[in-house]
Amino acid sequence: MKKISHYIIFYFIIVLFLSGISYAQSPIQGKVVGVADGDTITVLQDSKQYKIRLYGIDTPEKKQGFGQKAKKFTSDMVFRQQVKIVAYDTDRYGRTVGMVYIGKKCLNEELIKNGYAWVYKKYCSESFCNRWLQLERKARVNKLGLWTYDNPVAPWDFRRGKSNKSKDKIPGEYHGNVSSKVFHESDCKYFNCKKCTKIFQNRDSAVNAGYRPCGICKP
Repeated sequence: MKKISHYIIFYFIIVLFLSGISYAQSPIQGKVVGVADGDTITVLQDSKQYKIRLYGIDTPEKKQGFGQKAKKFTSDMVFRQQVKIVAYDTDRYGRTVGMVYIGKKCLNEELIKNGYAWVYKKYCSESFCNRWLQLERKARVNKLGLWTYDNPVAPWDFRRGKSNKSKDKIPGEYHGNVSSKVFHESDCKYFNCKKCTKIFQNRDSAVNAGYRPCGICKP
């Protein structure tokens, strides 16, 4: 009897193991129906939605300089498009962590190449992560995206409250509130307000358009 029980337990272990392999080898394929930020999207497959956190990278938070631009880059590339997700893990929020492919392009890699993401070294352990670090260095040297300023604050530091205003500005960009006609610098807490949709490349453009400077950030 004990021998039979051992065989049954062994059988279930094998089934669970093979199920895990099957899951890992079965990519999610569907339409992107939501973009929360630069590194988090929602994919619809067979009437089921999957929250996807991009593997191995970290884009600026939405309230950081380039946070909205990273989100726009991701949205422009994959929103309402058919994508394939190769899953690596599930995070503590229940999101699938994986690689996002649209055709032959990998969204994770494109964000790094264009200067909209850091390689998240703490959570990037695959062999290709070294190549990603080279792409990040190249984007930094060429001052692409967030690397237009010398020492941008990494999002993991920003989340811990280590933001540095002088280092977290987008050079030469201001957002104007179309309702109040007030414009803000990129490190202002109102920079990405709901009605701050008017973008100016310099201060004079904002003033000439009839906007007045914010009394808090004093641009």
